[in-house]
Amino acid sequence: MNRAKRLDNLSAGVFNEMEERKRRVEARGLAVINIGVGSPDLPPAPHIMEALRRAVEKPRNYTYPLVGLRSLRLAVAERYQKRFNVDLDPGSEVLELMGSQDGLAHLAMAYIDPGDVALVPDPGYPIYEFGILLAGGEIYPVPLLPENSFLPDFDAIPAEVARRAKMLWLNYPNNPTAAIADSEFFERAVAFARRRDILVCHDVAYAELAYDGFKPVSFLETPGAKETGVEFFSLSKTYNMAGCRLGFAVGNAGVLAGLALIKSNIDYGVFYAVQEAGAAALSGPQDCVAETAATYQKRRDVLMDGLAALGWSMPKPRASMFVWAPLPPGYSDSAAFAAELLEKAGVIVIPGVAFGRRGEGYVRIALVKDEKVLSEVVRRVSENFRFK
Repeated sequence: MNRAKRLDNLSAGVFNEMEERKRRVEARGLAVINIGVGSPDLPPAPHIMEALRRAVEKPRNYTYPLVGLRSLRLAVAERYQKRFNVDLDPGSEVLELMGSQDGLAHLAMAYIDPGDVALVPDPGYPIYEFGILLAGGEIYPVPLLPENSFLPDFDAIPAEVARRAKMLWLNYPNNPTAAIADSEFFERAVAFARRRDILVCHDVAYAELAYDGFKPVSFLETPGAKETGVEFFSLSKTYNMAGCRLGFAVGNAGVLAGLALIKSNIDYGVFYAVQEAGAAALSGPQDCVAETAATYQKRRDVLMDGLAALGWSMPKPRASMFVWAPLPPGYSDSAAFAAELLEKAGVIVIPGVAFGRRGEGYVRIALVKDEKVLSEVVRRVSENFRFK
C-alpha cells in the first residue's frame, strides 16, 4: 500500500543510522553513552511528584479533560507575571498542551495552507519544518550563522519571500546552537513581522536553563509582541517532567483559539492529574529550577573543560541543555565524525547536519548525563582521538 506523499519530506535517516551503529557497537561489548538525545535524566522535585501522586488518586480526574484546569492556567499566568512581567488572560491567552511539541507541530495546520511560506531557522529543531511540511506549506530556510551569533538576519530575507511568508519560527535559548537573544533582537523581530503581517512563533523551552548569571527574556516582553505572535513553554526541561507531556502556548488570543480548534478535533486534552502536577510545579517553590540549572552548568564545565584540554575547544553556552560543538581539528563532515566517535569511543552525539544544511561542521551534545559519566566521555575521547 502506498504511503501519503507528504511522508516523503520527512526523514529520520541520521537518527536511524546512529541507532543501527549503536547496536553494532554494543554487540562488541562496549557500553554506549548517549549524549545526543536531549532527554532530561533528573527527577521532578518531591513536591511535584507528591502533587501528581495525590492527583492520580482522585476518581474525578479520570474523565475526559476537554477543558483545561483553571488552576493550571492561573499558575501559568502568575508565573509569566513574576518571571517576565508579562500579563496574560488565563482564559484566552493561555492554552495547555501535551508537551510544547504538540503545539509546535499542530499550529501550522491552523495557519498554513498549501503553498504558504514559513520562515524556518537553519539549523533548527526539526519539528518546526515538519509541521509546515505536513500542512503543505513551503519552507524558506533562514540561515543562523556564527558571524551573526546564530540570530536570523531579517534584512537578508528576499522581499518576495517576506511578502509571501505567513509564519516565522524563533527559538531562544536555541536548540541546537545554544545561542541566546536579547530584547533588542525581539524588537527587530516584532517590527519585521508587523510590517508584513507574519505570525511569530517563539519556542522558549530553555528559558530557565541559563548559566553564569544570564537570564533569558521572553518574546512577549517586547511591546507589540502579543499582537504579533505566541510563545511555547515546556515543563519537560525546567521541571524535569518530560514523560508527563505538559506544556503550554501563550500570547495572541486569536492564534491560540485557532490552535485550540485544531486540537479539539484531534485529542481530548491533558490528563487532569498531570495538569495538577503542572500547577504545583509552576506555583510552588522554585528552588528546584535553580538547582537544575546549576547541575547543568557543572556538567557543562566538566565536559567542555575536559575536551578543551584534549584540543577540542568550543565556546561555553550561556543557556540550554546543549553544546553546539564545532568539529575538532581535522574533521569537516559532521555525520562521519559522529559515526567515528560512536565506533571508536562508544559515544553518541548528533551530527549538525541533522538540523539543517547550515548545521554542517558541528555536532550537538546534550548535557543529560552526570559529571562522572561525562568525565568518562572525556576519558574515552582522549584514548581514541588526537586533536593537537
